[in-house]
Amino acid sequence: MNQIAIYGAQMVAVSVYYALKTLYPDVQVAAFVVSHMEGNPVQINGIPVMTLEAYERSGDKECKILIAVPENFHAEIIGGLTAKGFENYTCIDSVTEAEIMRRFYAQTEQFAVLSDFPQGTKQAELFVGMSKFYKDRQLNGSYDIQSYVNPIQAGAALTDTRVAELRDDMGENISHKNVNYSELTAMYWLSRHKSSPYMGLFHYRRMLDIKEDDLYRLGENDIDVILPYPTVHYPNIDEHHKRYLKQQDWDAMLKALEELAPEYAAKLPEIYKGQYFYNYNMLIAKEKVFKDYCNWLFPVLQRTEELSEPKGSERADRYIGYLGENLTTLYFMANAEQLKIAHTGRLMLI
Repeated sequence: MNQIAIYGAQMVAVSVYYALKTLYPDVQVAAFVVSHMEGNPVQINGIPVMTLEAYERSGDKECKILIAVPENFHAEIIGGLTAKGFENYTCIDSVTEAEIMRRFYAQTEQFAVLSDFPQGTKQAELFVGMSKFYKDRQLNGSYDIQSYVNPIQAGAALTDTRVAELRDDMGENISHKNVNYSELTAMYWLSRHKSSPYMGLFHYRRMLDIKEDDLYRLGENDIDVILPYPTVHYPNIDEHHKRYLKQQDWDAMLKALEELAPEYAAKLPEIYKGQYFYNYNMLIAKEKVFKDYCNWLFPVLQRTEELSEPKGSERADRYIGYLGENLTTLYFMANAEQLKIAHTGRLMLI
């Protein structure tokens, strides 16, 4: 039996673990290794989570280590491993992660894989915003951005610095709320000011893995929405909001749902017993689906701001952006039988 360790204990590591468990049942994960225990579980599915120092004392330095954390942490982790004599490691970058998750989800019936749909003969028309912020760090490399991807400055109302021709403070907007909404201020602007057969939102550093062939799959197969592969969580997706959100903010969102969307409030408990979560506030959808979703999402978030203590207007901690991810998961999981949903990887630009 092959034995490995996984560096990381959060959503990338857990997702890779469950995928490998399905794809390579003979591979045994001996431990999840972390830089520190704060904010990490003590075990995942019965497998211990331990610091690098603890693993060094108990582990085999020849054991393969998969580094399964966001790529901006890879260099630091490699430095820590090599300093302690660990040389047998592999980095799981976003491209590798996407391929692993593609193969994993291709074996399920619950989540359709975009690349498995047949191609048509005509490209779909898209308008996708790519949120940018004036404090974004320069990318290390140069990347080809598709012509349908349009940079849009998020939080433009908060600065005189301009980093994109399109800005989320033009016309009807909530740009001034960017300190809490993050990229969602750009999504709001798109929903109010743009029209295209397919619409969507990427980030400056994250985007969906959409290849040219995929543009021929959209219209041919009448796909309603493309979402990133769900991340897998242990023991369920309740752990996600407990890590990123205060309980009183979660309670405020639940109350807003009960007031404005009681049918979704009723479905939330069962959905949150599951392990699959839609991160990143990224999607591409038919115009009607995109705008229906936004028209549902933003009133719930606005009401959550009003119910929060302190209120949203009195803080700047990005909590609404995190809640948006949770509501994305709720909305599309609840409507999975009514919508044709396809999934693809999430690429990270560094």
